[in-house]
Amino acid sequence: MIPEKLDEGSDTYGLLAYLYGPGRRDEHVDPHMVAAWDPYVEDPARSDTFTLSDLALLLDAPVFAMKGKKPPQHVYHVAVRNAPTDRVLSDEEWAEVAIEMMHAAGLAEHGDDEGCRWVAVRHADDHIHLLATKAREDGRQPDLTQDIVKMQTAARRFEERFGLRRLKNGDRTASQWRKAGELEKAQRRGLSEAPRVTLQRTVREVAASATSDGDFFERLAVAGLRVKQRIAPDGNLTGYSVALPGDRNPQQEPIWFSGARLAPDLSLPRVRERWSSPIPAQRIAPAEMWKLAEDKVRAAAGQLGAQGLREGAGDVAALGDLIVVAAIVSPRLVRTEIRKAATEFERASRAPGDRALEGQARALYRESAQVLSQSAAVTGRSSTVAALGFLLALVQAVEASRRWHQAQEHRAQAEASGRAGRLLREAVEVTAGAHAAREYRPRPKRTVTRPSAGQRKAAAPSERPMAGVVQEAIPGHAREILTDEAWPALRTRLLEVEKAGEDPVDVLATVAARRELSSAESVAEVLTWRLDGWRRQRGSTADVSGISPSSTAGGGTGRGAAPARKAAPAPRRRPPGDEQRKGPKRAR
Repeated sequence: MIPEKLDEGSDTYGLLAYLYGPGRRDEHVDPHMVAAWDPYVEDPARSDTFTLSDLALLLDAPVFAMKGKKPPQHVYHVAVRNAPTDRVLSDEEWAEVAIEMMHAAGLAEHGDDEGCRWVAVRHADDHIHLLATKAREDGRQPDLTQDIVKMQTAARRFEERFGLRRLKNGDRTASQWRKAGELEKAQRRGLSEAPRVTLQRTVREVAASATSDGDFFERLAVAGLRVKQRIAPDGNLTGYSVALPGDRNPQQEPIWFSGARLAPDLSLPRVRERWSSPIPAQRIAPAEMWKLAEDKVRAAAGQLGAQGLREGAGDVAALGDLIVVAAIVSPRLVRTEIRKAATEFERASRAPGDRALEGQARALYRESAQVLSQSAAVTGRSSTVAALGFLLALVQAVEASRRWHQAQEHRAQAEASGRAGRLLREAVEVTAGAHAAREYRPRPKRTVTRPSAGQRKAAAPSERPMAGVVQEAIPGHAREILTDEAWPALRTRLLEVEKAGEDPVDVLATVAARRELSSAESVAEVLTWRLDGWRRQRGSTADVSGISPSSTAGGGTGRGAAPARKAAPAPRRRPPGDEQRKGPKRAR
């Protein structure tokens, strides 16, 4: 359960009209009141005589009656939302939540007959909106100090009481939430994400690769962002802001975001921590960079957090930068998975409290990131194979960070590490499947004998049972796979392999033999990932060679295969009367 403070305003009726209306995209269903400061207040949605205007006048009455200066933004607005996996609460349960939240915030405490007036409106299953006017009945303004923090404490009690997803109070390491207005503006402009998200990702990638202030700002400019530096009167650089070209407010002014507004670790002091300890430049051949980075990451995994809490916080921060850099230079076949892993690990890279910059694991992670960022990205057919060992080491490092966060009781960070680790394991298996596809040489196709009259007709290729394919290819894991929840996805991949003209038994056996399966939590899921890599590699080979994947089934993946034969000329039509020149008909 998450209480989120929304924009305040001065138009009580306007907010009520929105809460009781259809929503911006007809997403509001059955808007109605679940609680109010006075239990006898009518609900405009259930009354024929009491209107939204009447309710707005009642809520605003204490504001109009105030003596002296009135608050310019007197409309208080908070949404209380449950997780999508939580059960649906009843109106009575939401009413209890609303009353307790108003008490916790200091707007209408229990037993206080002169508190602020408020209502709770529900127009969806998973959340309510709390609207209050910031004027008490006695003419004073409420004390809203730490209102959201107190609401979060109340939310933890309701999570336990109602059996909802258990969360922890904020540790000030999360990025700011994307506001609804930002998302709607991005949709109107046809953007796939809000400008804040684009800026955050770009600045994080630049910060992970930069080596100095000048290098940082130069990379930001090269990335296409508008940059504004904040200079103190003494001439020192104290901060920066960035804006996305074309992102403007109604006054046609650029919308600037400071680094701290993008994420807690993107403020200028935090960014500078990345190059506070200079790292010697290591110029190596691109073909060797993955191996060198792999060795450093493996050495750092056993040292993460070994020197103490503050050193561990610095270690996970450097590991987050390394994953960001790896996503930039990773092979194209697995770049999507690694970028998602970098996004998920972002929260895990920010541990609560201070962090030290001298940890041994931190130095090794920083060296690995510099090796990858300063060396040319490995390209060509060998890039996926070369990166496999590094990805395995990265999985080990992320698992070490998850265990460290668990030991420190950093629940949100440990969960983020777990999600990132799963995505990296997927990248590993996709890479293994692509490697198998590159080296695959199909066995000669077995000739199919025509059944006699008394024999049963063989099933068509599209009708071949995939369960039999699994039992024939990997009999030792067949029972486990066929009862796995991921079996339908694996079956779909096998059907795609067969549709491409390849033998699913041969292909499944090939990818299964690429790496061990005994340690996999879900063998079916691992094999699905490997077949994804197989399909991507075969598809990329077909794109390069200009032929379809099915046409390579008899001649490898394209490299070293014999050149395609020229099409045979069409048979010439025989002239009339030339039938006697035909040879004898072949006996069937």
